[in-house]
Amino acid sequence: MTKKITADDIRKSVANDDVRFIRLTFTDINGTLKAVEVPNSQLEKVLTNDVRFDGSSIDGFVRLEESDMVLYPDFSTWSVLPWTDSQGGKIGCLICSVHMTDGKPFAGDPRNNLKRIVEQMKDMGFSAFDIGFEAEFHLLKLDENGNWTTKVPDHASYFDLTSNDESASCRRDIVETLESIGFEVEAAHHEVGDGQQEIDFKFDDALTTADRVQTFKMVVREIAKKHGLFATFMAKPLQGQAGNGMHTNMSLFKNGKNAFYDKNNKFHLSNTALYFLNGILNHARAITAVANPTVNSYKRLIPGYEAPVYISWASKNRSPMVRVPSAEEVNTRLEMRSADPTANPYLLLAACLAAGLDGIKREEMPMDPINCNLFDVSEDQRNKMGIKPLPSTLHNALKAFKEDKLIQDALGKHLTQSFTSSKELEWSQYAETVSDWERNRYMGY
Repeated sequence: MTKKITADDIRKSVANDDVRFIRLTFTDINGTLKAVEVPNSQLEKVLTNDVRFDGSSIDGFVRLEESDMVLYPDFSTWSVLPWTDSQGGKIGCLICSVHMTDGKPFAGDPRNNLKRIVEQMKDMGFSAFDIGFEAEFHLLKLDENGNWTTKVPDHASYFDLTSNDESASCRRDIVETLESIGFEVEAAHHEVGDGQQEIDFKFDDALTTADRVQTFKMVVREIAKKHGLFATFMAKPLQGQAGNGMHTNMSLFKNGKNAFYDKNNKFHLSNTALYFLNGILNHARAITAVANPTVNSYKRLIPGYEAPVYISWASKNRSPMVRVPSAEEVNTRLEMRSADPTANPYLLLAACLAAGLDGIKREEMPMDPINCNLFDVSEDQRNKMGIKPLPSTLHNALKAFKEDKLIQDALGKHLTQSFTSSKELEWSQYAETVSDWERNRYMGY
């Protein structure tokens, strides 16, 4: 699906596009994009995997005594960013995998780990795990010192036509920028919340799409800054408003055909799709730790704001965790609606794919689809239907993660230890924090 780019193609682009610096990016355990930037004089080192960095200072990487790491750029990710550096030259960008100095892929690199799970998928006879992300974000105003505020540049709602406000102008600029670096943008619109936006780009294989969502976030933040705005992918930045989701559309391909499609089955879902779905549902609580990895994530997973709260699935109903959108053969997919854009996309897709493949191996059908609004159903009725809730806090999600060996294996030993340590520290710091709400509520006791 991704086009072939050679080292010579990159050399020509550097010369023809006046590329002064080359930005080599990779992702840490928390999904934060990191970068090493080198001048174009170091291009040959870049192309021969000879750029090193100190991994001991990167969250979730290595101890000080084993800190040397090497960046292996994926040539297919080459792009020339459409903005210039301070000297007027362009910046070229390559997404990298992280390797040890002996050339072995580093097990603590989330990108390498996703490759590992994709290989397991191929060993089962599937050719591709296709993904479409819908990563929502908020645009916020800056104060006189250039710091973010909670004031929004618009008060529009879902699909509102807002052609003249700063949000719409910024959104169009983001789309044009994405298309200039090779994205195929399929839609852009205002979302439900004040200042909330969504831009959807074409689906692709799992690794390519995970790479693109990282680039997408970088572009959104950069263009927002040029418009005097602040872009955030925080799950719930504004109280009383809809949170930011990252709906994850998934399908498996085999021999060039969508393995999730069967025109003779209900909902046109194949048994493979239903088994995969059952795997997702069975491991949903552990997946939630990866899909919703911040304390703030669980301020979004509450009733009343269109985010799912219960482990279930449906065709047209949007209240369950997984939905099956109406689509033709090639676009038949499962849409997991629980994830938010603070998730590390490489870890998220590794966990989902591993859970789905486990479901295929077990060949067990999922629960019946839900045809009612689960928010209108009593707890007793949900219990009778066998519907369990998603974790309500990061703490509970971590407990589920630590009890699920399959999802831990999907991340591997190194990433599991790093992820657990990072998130336990986050929860501990949150639990120790005394908020203004608590002071206002309890100071008179």
